[in-house]
Amino acid sequence: MTVLTAYFDPTLWRDWFGAGVDQLGHTTFWFAVGQIVFINALLSGDNALVIAMACRGLPPRQRRWGLILGAGLAALLRIIFTVLLASVLTLPYLKLIGGAGLLYIAAKLLVPEAPDRNEIEAVAHLWRAVAVIVVADIIMSFDNVVAIAAAARGDYVLLAIGLAISIPLLFAGAALIAALLDRYPVLIWLGSALLGWIAGETIATDTAVVSRLAPLGDTALRQVEFAGAAAGAALAVAVGGLWQRLRDSRAHMRGAQDGTKTVLISKFFQIWAIHR
Repeated sequence: MTVLTAYFDPTLWRDWFGAGVDQLGHTTFWFAVGQIVFINALLSGDNALVIAMACRGLPPRQRRWGLILGAGLAALLRIIFTVLLASVLTLPYLKLIGGAGLLYIAAKLLVPEAPDRNEIEAVAHLWRAVAVIVVADIIMSFDNVVAIAAAARGDYVLLAIGLAISIPLLFAGAALIAALLDRYPVLIWLGSALLGWIAGETIATDTAVVSRLAPLGDTALRQVEFAGAAAGAALAVAVGGLWQRLRDSRAHMRGAQDGTKTVLISKFFQIWAIHR
C-alpha cells in the first residue's frame, strides 16, 4: 500500500514530467514512441474485437461514442496498469479470476441486447457496453503491459504519448471489425471463440497453476496452456449459444403470450359489439 501511495506524490509526477519534456527533442525518444505504438497496435487486436462486439447492437450515434470511449479507456488503462499495477500481475489466482471473468464476457457477447425503445434505453446500453469494454480490457492487459513497460523503460511521459497516439489506431480497428460483424454475423461466433481462447490461456498461465505444474517440465506447461485455451474457446461458444437459445425461447414465449392476449381482447370486443 505504501508503494502505491508513493505514486500519488506530486513531486514524483513533476519529476517524471520534467524528465519527459527534456527528451522531446531527441530522436531516440520518438523512436521509443514508435516502438510503443507498434507494440500496442500488435497487441490490441483482441481489445478492438471486444470494443466492436460490445458496441455492435447500439444505434449508430451511441455506437460511435462507444467506439471512441472504448478506445480511449483502453489506452488509459494500459497507462494505469503499467505505472501502478505491473508489480501485482504475478500474484497467484489473479489471472485465474480474470480469465473466468473474460469467459463470462465472451459468452455474454453472443447474446444480443433487446432493441432500444427510447433514448434512455440507448444510453443505458451504451454505458453497459463501455463497462464490458473496461472489464475485458483490464483482464486482457495483464500480459500486454509487460511488453509496453519494457519499451517505455520507466519513462511514463513516453508511455502516455505512445499510447495516446495508439488511440486512433484502436478506434479504426474497432470500427472496421464492427463493420465486418454487421456484414458477416458468423464472425461474432469466431470472436467469442477467440476471447474464450484468451480467457483459457490466461487461466492456464496463472502463477498458482504454473507453480503446481512446474515439476512436470516446460512441455507439460505448454500442453496445459494449449488445452486450457482450446477448452476456453469451446466453453465460451457453448455457453453463449445456450444462453442465446434460452433468451430467444423466452422472447418467443412472451411473444406468443402477448399474441394470445391480443386475440382474446379482440374476440371480447367483437362479442361485445355483436350483443350491443
